Amino acid sequence: MAALDQAFIVHRLWHDPPAEALARVRGMAASTLAGPVGAALFERLPALEIVANFGVGYDNIDVAVAAARGIVVTNTPGVLDEEVADLALGLLLSTLRRLPQADAFVRAGRWPQGPFPLSPSLRGRTVGILGLGAIGKAIARRLEGFAVPIAYHGRHRQADVLYPWYPTPKALAEACDVLIAILPGGPATRHIVDAAVLEALGPQGVLINVARGSVVDQQALVAALQTGTILAAGLDVFDNEPHVPDALRAMDNVVLLPHLGSASEVTRRAMGALMVENLQSWFATGQPVTPVPETPLRAG
Repeated sequence: MAALDQAFIVHRLWHDPPAEALARVRGMAASTLAGPVGAALFERLPALEIVANFGVGYDNIDVAVAAARGIVVTNTPGVLDEEVADLALGLLLSTLRRLPQADAFVRAGRWPQGPFPLSPSLRGRTVGILGLGAIGKAIARRLEGFAVPIAYHGRHRQADVLYPWYPTPKALAEACDVLIAILPGGPATRHIVDAAVLEALGPQGVLINVARGSVVDQQALVAALQTGTILAAGLDVFDNEPHVPDALRAMDNVVLLPHLGSASEVTRRAMGALMVENLQSWFATGQPVTPVPETPLRAG
């Protein structure tokens, strides 16, 4: 915010600026935390040229409407890949080895009464990555160090990737017993992890979601965890954040995080800097740094 204030005249939507001020706005800084950005908001910003999103995911923005109105959308790829991959591995190990539960066991003074129960293990498992983009590949690089087999599903087989590719999420789940979701949100991926995929993952299966809450059918996941259809889950994202269903919070076989994927000081600073750089570059040269493919640049 300090960098935006230094570079631009900033109107904060949550302060309800007057219509005449909004009519002059040419650029917007957006975030998933601010809610949906679409036609209703664009109507209030008739001079808008660019929406710079704070984050690599931009399913909070109606890019089809933006493209139709000639509005360029940018995001912040690259600067958060390693951080999210680190978090994914931490969440995977925490879920399998039950680290939060073990911490609570010690804090509650229960250790003198007997040892903590044995946990599941990463050993002997095959890990499937649902969405092998830049972050998925960063996760895979880390998993190679754990000497576990890796497979993936994406819309297309990648010619330069040696991991086995499976044509559907269900086929990947059938071949794995850990499934890590790291793919974009939006209508095309909504509930791509459904009851059938969870059943295919099996009773020793573990789901890790560091993507978007919308990619998992949350009701089906609750049912699968309650009935033993899968073993456990590690979740950094949810359907209706920050609200998490009571059923999930009550389970001992689930690790729950408050959407921490990129939430470190160093990474959030880098994301903010790239967001501001996109706005500055657009107004200086007409060329943003990291435009999303759905919103082509204006000619000239």
